[in-house]
Amino acid sequence: MPYRSLGNPFDADSDLQHGPLCNCPICVFKREEVSAEYDCTETEMTDRLERAVFEGSSTTADAAPRAMQADAARKESFDSAEDVMDRAIESAIVRGMFGHNDMSRRSFLGLVGGSTLAGLLGTMLPMDKIKAAVKEEMAKPEKTKLKVGFVPITCATPIIMAHPMGFYEKYGLDVEVIKTAGWAVARDKSLAGEYDASHMLTPMPLAMTLGAGSTAAPYRMPAVENINGQAIVLHVDHKDKRDPKDWKGFKFGVPFDYSMHNFLLRYYVAEHGLDPDQDIQIRVVPPPEMVANLRAGNLDGYLSPDPFNQRAVWEKVGFIHILTKDIWPGHPCCAFACSDEFATSLPNTYSALLKSIVDATHYSSKAENRKEISAAIAPKNYLNQPVPVIEQVLTGRFADGLGNVMDVPDRIDFDPFPWHSMAVWILTQMKRWGYIEGEVDYKAIAEQVYVASDAAKYMKELGYPVPDETYKNYTIMGKEFDWTKPDEYVRSFEIKRA
Repeated sequence: MPYRSLGNPFDADSDLQHGPLCNCPICVFKREEVSAEYDCTETEMTDRLERAVFEGSSTTADAAPRAMQADAARKESFDSAEDVMDRAIESAIVRGMFGHNDMSRRSFLGLVGGSTLAGLLGTMLPMDKIKAAVKEEMAKPEKTKLKVGFVPITCATPIIMAHPMGFYEKYGLDVEVIKTAGWAVARDKSLAGEYDASHMLTPMPLAMTLGAGSTAAPYRMPAVENINGQAIVLHVDHKDKRDPKDWKGFKFGVPFDYSMHNFLLRYYVAEHGLDPDQDIQIRVVPPPEMVANLRAGNLDGYLSPDPFNQRAVWEKVGFIHILTKDIWPGHPCCAFACSDEFATSLPNTYSALLKSIVDATHYSSKAENRKEISAAIAPKNYLNQPVPVIEQVLTGRFADGLGNVMDVPDRIDFDPFPWHSMAVWILTQMKRWGYIEGEVDYKAIAEQVYVASDAAKYMKELGYPVPDETYKNYTIMGKEFDWTKPDEYVRSFEIKRA
């Protein structure tokens, strides 16, 4: 979107005063107000203000004198707010040189020309450094001490490792990362404002915004944490029951109702002819309690985040039946999320925190960094797991509990971009299994909650590649998901609640 700029301080014919020829958004709006004779509605007046800031105004052009129209014709249009800021800084410096006497500035420029003045300034002042310093000062976080919750799983790797490896500090933040027992606690502490932001499961901000399972509150998810990274684990006593058709009566654990684990488990068993609400039991179990419940016989299996899949193998109580990447390659799992209120009331803090997460996520995506990260997130205050267990997850070289050593480098991976089509798929499964009812505006909800534009902005700023689009189709267990036909997709399943 182009932004209306301030007048060019190096143009002798450009008026930098708030006078009759001023063409800044405020003055344009005031002229709109006069031309409307105060008889327009509040909505119309808002529209006029938006046009003044972003588009210019035909009313102004019609009503303004020729000199004013000429000034508007010379007026530049910039593509970014940063370019506008550069112009504002230049204008402030030039106006200061002439004691804020615009007539003196214009007279001088009439004699020597704008390029001469710009050249003189360039030799006298480090303009680039001044601009950078001003913008840095204006972009300082409004709040530096933050509390960010996390559940101790490898999906939270970027949020966790950003603490011991200095990514928060790099962007001027003092973040306390707080270990949280489970997702209900993470949700409730976020809603109560005890956490400034939190590690969440990708379906959670959608559910919280819709009021599914909790009080409705607008949440945003500007970054995915991990893709892939989960598995279905079965108790070692079930090595002879590798076919899901043999799982009738099994008790399975998932970490939360509004989780990819729940939706992927339901999808998987339903594709094998089992009704997840009738043929098996699905229980919510906090990830740190998964292995103990498997050992005690309270669960026959679980679809869990790591490292608890690998921990079951390590303790010889379970085996890996299937990695979730083999159900849906590249599926999202966990994310970084916060309330709309946090993002809008503390925009600089939000920007710094999101930059930290995006940067840490890209660092985590590099295979050569995985062993270093494993050691950093293993201690008691983070994952509290043996380093070899975490290394097996992050490097993808692992024992499967069936006597095999597997080499799957993308067992877990890290990509911050929140595809809108991922949100649409999650919403179709919430609809399919009765977690939401009625008409669903899939696209609108996806774009409201999964703030891809914020991720793209900072990915680009940090030099990381950015997708050209925010939607794409997926193939999940051989069945194509067309994001443009979500209701048709829901109806296509034989086993469903909707």
